[in-house]
Amino acid sequence: MSAHFFETSARSAIGLVRQGNEDSGFVSPQLIAVADGMGGHAAGEVASRIAVEVLKSLTPALISLEIDEDSVEDLLMHSLHSIDAEISLVTDEEIEKRGMGTTLTALLIRDQYISLLHVGDSRCYRLRGNTLEQLSNDHTVIQELLDQGAISEAEAADHPQRSMLTQALRGDGDVTPVLQMYEIKKGDRYLLCSDGLSGVLTEKEIKIGLKKSDKDDAVKFLVDATYVNGAPDNVTVLIADVSDSIITTTSMLGAAHD
Repeated sequence: MSAHFFETSARSAIGLVRQGNEDSGFVSPQLIAVADGMGGHAAGEVASRIAVEVLKSLTPALISLEIDEDSVEDLLMHSLHSIDAEISLVTDEEIEKRGMGTTLTALLIRDQYISLLHVGDSRCYRLRGNTLEQLSNDHTVIQELLDQGAISEAEAADHPQRSMLTQALRGDGDVTPVLQMYEIKKGDRYLLCSDGLSGVLTEKEIKIGLKKSDKDDAVKFLVDATYVNGAPDNVTVLIADVSDSIITTTSMLGAAHD
């Protein structure tokens, strides 16, 4: 069994504009995830639910001591293809759901490392001491333009293609798995969130919320702050502290909970 675990507080809210929640979340002692569905009437909530349910089903294998680290990495990366294939099955059978898709950002804690699996623009941040760092890289047109130096941060803020994804799980077989590895450090705090949070709050505001000692208070602060700023999208927040004690609770959030 792993010597480290996640102690997680989480919440998923509809926001003030959307009619339903297309975000899904999954919380367990060693694997946590956020998926932000897209497609509106094309059932983004179905796509995000598929993403976290596939991960949940793989959790026993991912944390098994009988499986070596390389195999775990392969299984984690292959999970994106499994999710994509499952979405494809649904859209083949139900034409009205064609066009649906989802992001996925997940953390697995095991042995000496935390693995970050990521596709889309849901984000992962790490608060280590007083330093907040965005670990995930947005798979968006805007991020590509920023990386190329073609636009400034100020221009990105209100760019018409701000939400256009370059990578997502859409059931089309066109996904490139990204897996990043980080050394475990007790006391680190991780945030997984949909862009309903990161697209509304500044990094400074996110850091203020994350620095609250009580995780439940931190989650409430961040979700409440999005509502103060109009909450134009669903918002899902998972705050996880690295701990050496195990809390066996698992839960599904948002569309996956309904």
